Amino acid sequence: MTDTASVDADFTPEEVARGRALRRAQLPWALGGQLASLALTAVLGFTAAGAGLVTAVGGWFGGSWAAQVLAGAAVLVLLGRVLTLPFSARVRVARSGFGLVTQGWAGWAVDAARGTAVTLALFLPAALGLYALIGWSPGRWWVPGAVAAALLTVALSFLHPLVFEPLFNRFSPLPDGELRSELLELARRDGIPVREVLVADASRRTTALNAYVSGFGPSRRIVVYDTLLSTAEQREIELVAAHELGHVKHRDVATGTVLGALGAAVVVPVLAALLSWRPLLDAAGAANAQDPRSLPLLAALAALLGAASVPAQCAVSRRIEARADRHVLELTGDAEQFVAMQRRLAVANVSDPYPPRALELLLATHPSGGRRIAAARAWRAAHPA
Repeated sequence: MTDTASVDADFTPEEVARGRALRRAQLPWALGGQLASLALTAVLGFTAAGAGLVTAVGGWFGGSWAAQVLAGAAVLVLLGRVLTLPFSARVRVARSGFGLVTQGWAGWAVDAARGTAVTLALFLPAALGLYALIGWSPGRWWVPGAVAAALLTVALSFLHPLVFEPLFNRFSPLPDGELRSELLELARRDGIPVREVLVADASRRTTALNAYVSGFGPSRRIVVYDTLLSTAEQREIELVAAHELGHVKHRDVATGTVLGALGAAVVVPVLAALLSWRPLLDAAGAANAQDPRSLPLLAALAALLGAASVPAQCAVSRRIEARADRHVLELTGDAEQFVAMQRRLAVANVSDPYPPRALELLLATHPSGGRRIAAARAWRAAHPA
């Protein structure tokens, strides 16, 4: 927590109170949804309930090995989605009360259905391929499995801006003009080839402000929310884009993809070792690892490992974001406008500029607005020229 004078200098008491009120309104529901999902996954994975479910739904489609794997994977995804949907709706209600939601419930439902369909399209073939590998080599399936997991991570990272982003947003080129020229010049000065500058139609869902750089090589583009274009000063938009260019400059997307691929490759043998442990298989009601009835156990182990890694992932993410902030200051030297930009983002997105430190350490992927402003002022003090 910072002192009162610093708070008053950057944010009014009303702005700070508003950010804290939203955090308190939505955080219990967001965390509750995650905990409920973990609880469901654990119950199905560490008891015979999951095995019985896989057998039952597989029987509806003939009861074959493939039917059990595909139907079991589908029902796990759908049950998890049904359980967490009310929590997501409550988060949406909380955000709507603070003016952050512009989309109707019908549009929200369509997005939820579309997201579920994408998850099924990815998870079902992956589950079938994984269990085919286990059946092919029960003792050493994790070797090709680790390679496949790493390659899949890389492929998804490359395809995300080309395939998945257009499923949820419409993009249009930023018209020729001073802003587009300045953004491309900023990238050129930074030594970063950028193919195009696009505008995302975020305003049909939210009033929140954002921008990002996505893609690799020829697919790289600067994407600016239309909400940012309509509310921020041009210099502030340039500084947001400079932050995103910092991620490219330091190869954060490529590094993150490589680390994600390595992480996926490491997790597979860990899962293989746990999945071969007899007490776990007995508790889950599965005969062996290649038994489709072990699918809920595998899902539970993966979910728990993922949840346990969240604080470490957040810590790495905050360091990366802080480095991108320094990149903005080094590239532009404009600490004053950087502070103004951070203030605008915090106020418009109704974020808490000074959240509890424990919460920030455990869950935050970005430094808080107050910390980013303080870091910019420290940088300016160290670089008076």
